Amino acid sequence: MRVLLVEDEKQLADTLARGLRREGMAVDVAYDGVEGHEKWSYTNYDVVVLDRDLPGMSGDEVMRQLAGSGTLTRVLMLTASGTVRDRVDGLSLGADDYLSKPFAFAELVARIRALGRRATPAAPPVLAAGDLVLDPARRVVQRANTPVDLTRKEFGVLEMLLRAKGGVVSSEELLEKVWDEHADPFTTTVRVTIMTMRRKLGEPAIVDTVVGSGYRIVADPV
Repeated sequence: MRVLLVEDEKQLADTLARGLRREGMAVDVAYDGVEGHEKWSYTNYDVVVLDRDLPGMSGDEVMRQLAGSGTLTRVLMLTASGTVRDRVDGLSLGADDYLSKPFAFAELVARIRALGRRATPAAPPVLAAGDLVLDPARRVVQRANTPVDLTRKEFGVLEMLLRAKGGVVSSEELLEKVWDEHADPFTTTVRVTIMTMRRKLGEPAIVDTVVGSGYRIVADPV
């Protein structure tokens, strides 16, 4: 899941971003409204976590721009005020959810994941192909009923491939959704991650390389 966090309290933003990355999310950070607006304008995010009180461009104005763009990106607004009026105002601007500061990190994670599910087509709670099973909620992978220990990036790549249901997913798409803005598109990061993931998943190989296009899951590997 690709997330944009727009928060002007730098220490809080960086702490939240580190925590969300540990939860397997690809997170970009903007420290003011103008930077946040620029980033979502050219990147397809699943969820934007948007502080309401921002310098440069207010969170309300960023929300108006997002709502008017027709994007499917879901927005969770943050605010230091927890009054009913503020919540109503934020939701009326087009936000999908609202969270008052201070908040528990676990609640933030749960709300982002819930919004992320709404940002993408409905998928079964457990993804499977052949004898491979991936449970996104429990962060568990099994092959032939044997647990497979994957890194966060490997898990993210495998989840994207399974969600594609046999369709080809390009390296660019994987970089965009599984990594973040600091990923170098000219590196071999995706190829190396696929290679190590294949080795962990064992034989027969279930991840197929489509030369010049990307990767896909083979439902019935030979």
